Amino acid sequence: MTRVLLIDDYATLRGVVRSLLEDVGYEVVEAAQGAEGLQAALAAPPAVVLTDLEMPEMDGLQFLRAWHQAGFTAPVLAMSGNPHALTQAQTLTPYTVAKPFALQDLLAAVETLVAADGHYVPRQKSFYMLR
Repeated sequence: MTRVLLIDDYATLRGVVRSLLEDVGYEVVEAAQGAEGLQAALAAPPAVVLTDLEMPEMDGLQFLRAWHQAGFTAPVLAMSGNPHALTQAQTLTPYTVAKPFALQDLLAAVETLVAADGHYVPRQKSFYMLR
């Protein structure tokens, strides 16, 4: 089963995204902030990471820097409702999505990133990448 690490301080959003991803066959590991996400990745490396950018303690930008320093190579999709934060994140990951987003668009983005790493065959043939 393909593992997705979901990092967001908003528990309701984590629950909705987790349900969506689990319904199509992903294993989802949740974290409420960046440091917790790094610990989860060390315990069980994910195929893809979804991270919010604005969180208390270790935010998404700090997480992305630590992710790269730790040598992880799985793609990271950065999420935020703050356009400035998304622009900053693009120096650390080419994959970003603005909140709010359509769940089907998020699912298509995850499937694209997982398929690029060779772990999962997308169930959809046509979609667009969120950038």
